[in-house]
Parts: sequence; structure tokens; C-alpha cells
Amino acid sequence: MTASLTLEQLNTAPAPEAAAWLAGLYEHSPWITEAALAQRPFRSLAHLKHLMAGIVREAGREAQLTLIRAHPELAGKAMVSRALTAESTNEQGKAGLTDCTPDEFARLQALNTAYNTRFGFPFILAVRGPRGTGMSRQEIIATFEQRLANHPDFELGEALRNIHRIAELRLNDKFGVAPRLGNQVWDWQEELSKFSDPGYLEKGQLTVTYLTDAHRAAARLIEQTMRDSGFDEVSVDAVGNVVGRYRAAAPGAKILMTGSHYDTVRNGGKYDGRLGIFVPVACVAELSRAGQRLPFDFEVIAFAEEEGQRYKATFLGSGALIGQFNPAWLEQTDADGISMREAMQHAGLPATLEAIRALQRQPADYLGFVEVHIEQGPVLNELDMPLGIVTSINGGVRYTCEVTGMASHAGTTPMNRRRDAALAVAELALYVEQRAARDGDSVGTIGIWTVPGGSTNVVPGRCQFTLDLRAPNDAQRDAMVADVLAELKTICERRGVHHTTEQTMRAAAAPSAPDWQQRWEKAVDSLGVPLYRMPSGAGHDAMKLHEVMPQAMLFVRGQNSGISHNPLESTTSDDIDLAVQAFQHLLTQFGGTKHD
Repeated sequence: MTASLTLEQLNTAPAPEAAAWLAGLYEHSPWITEAALAQRPFRSLAHLKHLMAGIVREAGREAQLTLIRAHPELAGKAMVSRALTAESTNEQGKAGLTDCTPDEFARLQALNTAYNTRFGFPFILAVRGPRGTGMSRQEIIATFEQRLANHPDFELGEALRNIHRIAELRLNDKFGVAPRLGNQVWDWQEELSKFSDPGYLEKGQLTVTYLTDAHRAAARLIEQTMRDSGFDEVSVDAVGNVVGRYRAAAPGAKILMTGSHYDTVRNGGKYDGRLGIFVPVACVAELSRAGQRLPFDFEVIAFAEEEGQRYKATFLGSGALIGQFNPAWLEQTDADGISMREAMQHAGLPATLEAIRALQRQPADYLGFVEVHIEQGPVLNELDMPLGIVTSINGGVRYTCEVTGMASHAGTTPMNRRRDAALAVAELALYVEQRAARDGDSVGTIGIWTVPGGSTNVVPGRCQFTLDLRAPNDAQRDAMVADVLAELKTICERRGVHHTTEQTMRAAAAPSAPDWQQRWEKAVDSLGVPLYRMPSGAGHDAMKLHEVMPQAMLFVRGQNSGISHNPLESTTSDDIDLAVQAFQHLLTQFGGTKHD
């Protein structure tokens, strides 16, 4: 087998020859590739990867455990005795595991022993990492330590997902392919993640809030990347959005808008929002390199604010484009007493309502809005799906609430005589869990739960809490909200306590426009990747643009069980590459049709 192996060769070769070509993808487990070859022809390498993952998923727990146990420990006995397969030797060597210091080697041996004792199988990690260029020994050890605390069932899934990642990288090697565009986007994400607000940068944490120095530095990098990628026009608008325009072949064309946000939550991840900026930038870079124009203007916007971290102005960046900038926001102050107006002036923005209102787009000029986003959840990861088609962005309602009972002595107040505010909220929390689960795809959360002035030996007299209730459509959400509020009333009456609620946010569900959803589906299908349709539980800039124009989203699988708003947020350059290819297909296929 050489790097010149092609998909056509694999599809047409006799089974024994094809099996020999794929040998070593899965450690000492040829049954996986043999079962996959029985399902030829493969539409793409991504199709083959998905088929093999499905074969393992359907094989059952015992076969999965046998597969995991066929893998060697990291820096274990097999490495020391040089009994590793050629593939594992190459991977562990490139990760520097053959050059461990004595302390590192001792730590790995202790971790191997603890892990095997806890789980009954060896620790599996794709040491070539999400970029395919290798993890450092420090990163490997940190990941080992973090996963040692996982639940056994969860960890079995993580082991299998890492095995599939190892197989993916080995398959790329056999075919001599690399995710070139995915690597480029991955590298841009890494560059952008170097900017972080004071107090977080020193800790190695990523936090970029509205119009801080780090935020402005991030904007400058995005602006320069757009210019280097061939955009015809790049500017920073009156609220700090970075706007790039790639002009159509002829003037006067309508516009397709895309983008996402570049601000972050505190101590967040590198991909939330930012992936949706750089994926379309990579598409423009390819169009520009090929000298290709589209029959519509392509507008890529890096929204300055979506998270509402420095100021209570969530979706400020995208909201300004649809005329939803609240004038009162300018007078808001941050934790240091700096008003938004002052922050804008310091950043060189006009800080006037006239300039901000001038940003409002005319919906008639636009074909629609599309957005790529990391999933921010575990679904695609658990199903071994690299991409997901978003059917709707959940509608949500948020409340701040308080229950008031009677503070009393914890030692002298009998259990049947208490008016415990916290227990009323505890009872409601269990109801919220049960009520949301009843729908199947609704979610409910009490994210903040505080007993003001609480003491170890005092029955709680007050309990402040929040409610966050979401569902794929407004009717389903509103029915759940009504039930939860009614239950809160019932609980409080029965317990002899009082309650107050204040609605702080209501966002309508944003169903994907059918024609744009279908375009994403055709784009994903063109890659040979199975379609998976799913709602988005998180809010996105797309839900703001949905108010004035059709929208649809594409999700990209996250690693580490899809965790987001967390430093562990991650994805692979291979999955990013598929997202870029899907976006390219959407642009060129839509670009080949006639528009009004």
C-alpha cells in the first residue's frame, strides 16, 4: 500500500487485497474493516469512517471491550519492550512518549495502574490530537488525569471515540490526504485564542469580553485575516462587528450573510462562535485563490457581542443589524464602573445612536443568513456524526425568582413546623427535571440557587433562584412554562411560603427556513456523510437574524463529549474540513441557480 491509494481502488479491489490495504486501522481488530468492506462502495473517506464507527457501535459491549483491550498502554510495557504495532510505535514516538523524563514515565505508570484498576481496560487517547500533529506529554498527562474521574460508562464511550480518531488519522495516512482547509481554520482559531482579558490571560484561560483590549486585538486579527483571504471590503462597524464583503460577479446582486460572534464567556472555549467566522473565511480564500465569483455578494460578519458578559446586552452585535439596539445600553456600566459609551469611545467607535441605527440592514437586499457553529453538546459526538443539520433554535424563557419562608433555629424547629424556602425550591427543581423530560426535547434548568445570609444552623427563610426553560417551538415552551409556574404556586401554598417571579428574557424559537435547511442537507450529503437533523438548545446569532430573514444552521461535532463554555471545548481539523467543504458546496450550488 502506498500513499497513492484511491477510493476507486479500494471500492473495486478484491476483498482480501482491500483488507490488506486497510490493515492496522484498528489495533489487532481486522473484523471492523472486513465488515465495512462488505458494504462497498464507499462514497467518500468520511463515509467509510462513519461506517466503521457504526460497526463498532452495533457490535455490543463485549466486542467493544475486546477492541479497547487490544490497544497498548501509553508508555507501557509494550512500548518499553518494543512490542507495539508499527502504527502505535509511530504515534507514541511522535508524541514524545519514548523520551519521557523519569518523573513523567513514573507518573504515566501510576496513571496506567489506577486507570486499569478503575475501568478494567487501558487508557486510550489519540495522541496525535485534534490537529493531527501531536499532543505534548504535559497535555497527555493532564488528559489522563482528567478522564480518570469519569463514570465508567462514559469513559468506555470516550475510549471508543478516541479509537475512531486514531483510525481516522491512520486512514488519512494510507490515502495520503490531509484536511488542508480544516488545518488552516484550526490554526486561525489557535491564533485568535492568544488574546484574553487581564486576570485570565495570566492563568492560561480564554476570556474576551466586549471592547476590552483583548477584544479589539481579536477584531484586528480577524480583520487582517479577511484581507489576506481576498475579501474586497473589510471594516469594523459602529458596534465593533468586523464586516467582510466578497463581491458578486456583477454589481447590484443580493447578499448572503453569514458569521458568528468572537466574544467569549469567562474561561470559555476556542470554538464557540469563532468557528462560524473562520469556516466561511476559508471559503472566500479558496474562491479568491481560484478567481471565482458568485452571483451574489457574500457578507461574513464577526459579531462583536453575543454572550452578554461585560454588559447586559446579549446579541448586541447581530441585534444592531436588525434595529434592536437599546439606547439604555450606552449608559450601562461594567464591574469597574466604565459605561458602554465610554468603552466605545475608547475603542474609537462613534458611540452615537445615529451611527448605530445606520447599521440596520434592509431584509429585501438579503437572500438569507446561514451559520456554522460547534454543537455545544454531546449528541453528534455520541453518534459518531461529524455534522448535524439544525432544524430549529429552541425558544427560551428566563426568570429570576424568590421564595420567602421563615428563618428559624435548625435545632429547635420540628420538621413539620418549618417554612423552609430552600426545600420548596428543591421540590420545584425535581419537578422541572421531570416536566422537561416528559416532552423529550424540552430542557429546564435552575442554574443559580442562593440562600441570602444563610447559616449552617438556620432553616432557610429566603431562597433566590433562576429558571431557564427551553423548547424547539414556542407552544411547547409556553406549555412547560405554565406547568412549572403552576407547580411553584402549588408547592408554596402547601408549604406555607410565598414566591415572586420576574421574567428577564423571552426569545421565540427560530425554525430553520426549509429551503436553506435543504441546501445544508444537500451539502452534507455531497460529502457522503449521513444526515442527522437536530434542534439547537443554545441560542445563536441566527435567531436574531431569523426575525427579518430566512436562516439555517450547520453544527460541527465537538470533542470531549461536546462540552462547551469550557476550556475543554474542542473539535478536530478533519471535522472542520468537512464543514468548509459543506459550506463550499452550499455556495457554489446555490450560486449556480437563478435568484430573484
